[in-house]
Amino acid sequence: MAVTDLADLAAPTIALLVLAAIAAGWVDAVVGGGGLIQLPALLLVPGLAPVQALATNKLASIMGTSVSAATYYRRVQPDLRTAIPTALAALAGSGGGAALASWLPGEVIEPIVLVALVAVLVWTVTRPTLGRANDLRWSGRRHYGAAVAIGVGLGFYDGLVGPGTGTFLVIALVAVLGYGFLEASAKAKIVNAATNLGALVVFAVAGAPVWRLGLVMGAANIVGAYLGARMAVARGSGFVRVVFLVVVGGLILRLGWDVLAR
Repeated sequence: MAVTDLADLAAPTIALLVLAAIAAGWVDAVVGGGGLIQLPALLLVPGLAPVQALATNKLASIMGTSVSAATYYRRVQPDLRTAIPTALAALAGSGGGAALASWLPGEVIEPIVLVALVAVLVWTVTRPTLGRANDLRWSGRRHYGAAVAIGVGLGFYDGLVGPGTGTFLVIALVAVLGYGFLEASAKAKIVNAATNLGALVVFAVAGAPVWRLGLVMGAANIVGAYLGARMAVARGSGFVRVVFLVVVGGLILRLGWDVLAR
């Protein structure tokens, strides 16, 4: 049976999706990558088409990401002069990616992403001081130009594929621009909220989201996001770095399994 509304799902299925959304919200708030949990949970629901799962995931994610972005802003006060241009570029990029998501097969993207994640993991592990504090590479136009390029590229990826976008945003802000992990995570939430919005608008026009399911999961995502953001701020960049490595490792295992299982 095709799923078109929350009422089409059994209570145990809804309960599992809510738990997945809480966990995803926490992970996303700390370091990104909550889609590793939330999107696969939706894809496992019988009768839910892949494009519906992608769209509903975006609806739930934007609710949690918006709350974690607001929490970070109050407590970390990230520099919006970098975050806003990056977010606007990501918004445009994610709309373009979502427009392609319905016909470009995931097997074209996943091996490339897998190699990139392995490289990121090795690079981060071998540089224990990476991201402890802000050490910006450039200033002025070069800084903002690099930030906008990051926004467009990762926004497009988020609209097209999704899982791991927040993680890629964090590592790009740390490795390319030179931010500390905590500051990068705070900025990444603002940018990720924009990428979710861009993709959601495109999916909504196509009628893809299961709205009531997405809103219920979004409420659960908010709970996890609020708790995760507060914990990240309290424990600092060292804690964020550890969670980052765990999430990247999980993404590698998940994508590796998908690639090998074909």
